[in-house]
Amino acid sequence: MNYWLMKSEPDVFSIDDLKRVRVEPWDGIRNYQARNFMRDEMRIGDQAFFYHSNCDEPGIVGIMKVASKPYPDHTQFEPDSRYHDPKSDPDNPRWILVDVRFVRKLKRTVTLAEMRRESELEGMRLLMRGNRLSVMPVDKAHWDHILGML
Repeated sequence: MNYWLMKSEPDVFSIDDLKRVRVEPWDGIRNYQARNFMRDEMRIGDQAFFYHSNCDEPGIVGIMKVASKPYPDHTQFEPDSRYHDPKSDPDNPRWILVDVRFVRKLKRTVTLAEMRRESELEGMRLLMRGNRLSVMPVDKAHWDHILGML
């Protein structure tokens, strides 16, 4: 099993939204490295931290599971979508997504500031300078440490 961290802005799609709908396509990824993680390494059943970004208190707010194999992100072909990509070819789609399934909301947010203070999380991609990826792998040791912080 692989472990992931996937970011979303809570005013766009939050952990509460995922809890309400239960399963959701994780669309709108427009970074090649993040896409490659989803396309090449994610597997059904992998677990992911749900991370609220670009908000007053960024941090991990929940856990979800990968619920589908990767498939083309339909928003790339929708002209009215903010994720429209006119250069993407329907016969060879540039962008993909996976469905994610709600597992649980954490009792509290594990904040970015809190994680930065943890020496055991050294080397975690999220905490590396300049890393702005919205989808990234999480080492099992880091995953377990974060769960132990709850």
